[in-house]
Amino acid sequence: MEVNMNEAPHGQDEPLTENPATQERSAVETLNRWRLILGESAEVGLCESDQYSTGEFQYVELDEILGYLYNREYGEEQGYRKEGGRGSSELSVPNWLHKVRDLFPKSTVEILEKQALDRYGLTELLTDKKLLESLEPNMNLLKNIMQFKGRMKGEVLRSAKDIVRTVVDDLRRKLESHTRASIMGKRSKYASSSVRSLRNLNFKRTIARNLKNYDKHKRRFVIDRLYFDGNIQQHNKWNIIIGVDESGSMMDSVIYSSVMASIFYRLNALRTKLFIFDTKVVDLSDRLEDPVDVLMNVQLGGGTHIAKALRYGETLIENPGKTIYILVSDLEEGFPINQMYQACKDIIDAGCKLLVLTALDFNGESVYNKHAAQTLANMGAHVAAITPNELAEWIGDIIT
Repeated sequence: MEVNMNEAPHGQDEPLTENPATQERSAVETLNRWRLILGESAEVGLCESDQYSTGEFQYVELDEILGYLYNREYGEEQGYRKEGGRGSSELSVPNWLHKVRDLFPKSTVEILEKQALDRYGLTELLTDKKLLESLEPNMNLLKNIMQFKGRMKGEVLRSAKDIVRTVVDDLRRKLESHTRASIMGKRSKYASSSVRSLRNLNFKRTIARNLKNYDKHKRRFVIDRLYFDGNIQQHNKWNIIIGVDESGSMMDSVIYSSVMASIFYRLNALRTKLFIFDTKVVDLSDRLEDPVDVLMNVQLGGGTHIAKALRYGETLIENPGKTIYILVSDLEEGFPINQMYQACKDIIDAGCKLLVLTALDFNGESVYNKHAAQTLANMGAHVAAITPNELAEWIGDIIT
């Protein structure tokens, strides 16, 4: 059955039409929304009449709040006051933030907070204790704290550390169970287990050991014993050496590297070392119990001397055959790059597993020196941009 929406319902002579007042309200609302998108430079201004206000918000108030942030796009050469936007001088960062949270959903608030910090430099959000504590602890706030922690003092710095701890603890909880399962849960073909489960059943060994029980007449395979694999022996320690480039472009990778290193540190199967570097090298291996302490010691930016860092990591190698050397870097060497190549070759030739991570995060995006990455891959290094979970699985496969 087809229905023509333009036909009048049964019993009516004319089709239903929308109330003219409702149509007008809808049109004005559409115009006002476009006006908010385009800003004060739009030819048509907001319709401020009470009859066009909605039950959810007032467009004029929204315009003031958005203008306080986004009018910073306009400079004095365009006839606008550069700081604070236009017509919003009565707003301050605290009451702007209060109004934003009152009018917008949480997801939108996080976007506005992120742009306020990243794009428009409203660092008052980070240097005012009450404002800082009112922000939602999340990955973006953690990265901003790392960038601006040098300006924080006293109570503000203590509040910042509390926020970092909240975000890092949450991140570690999400990653730790998968990491433990990937590394400690790997089966060992050389050890039997009393845990009798299908997951641990060694089919190949079970068949081989029971071949003698094959009944030729009945053409039946009789199994009198099942063989199960045990877990990796905890005393069979592998050495994990992680060197992390702390240049500004590697911030996400720095955070995840620090958290993953602290998780590895807690696993009995691994002996973990961590150092960060720019043109200097700072060994943080004695702080791995607390990744917050590690992150608060990171100084983002500066030059990069990868070869020097690699050579330092070489001094930490005790048993090359059981060493996984992880370099987290965009491979943008600030010194002669052949020195970096030679250091990597020496590490590989010594018998270490060299993993070069151009990114360690969940974004899957990385900007790095592709020629250098290909050169290292050609000489035998594993080069990739991977997630923390994939790193745990990769290590688990190596040490099995």
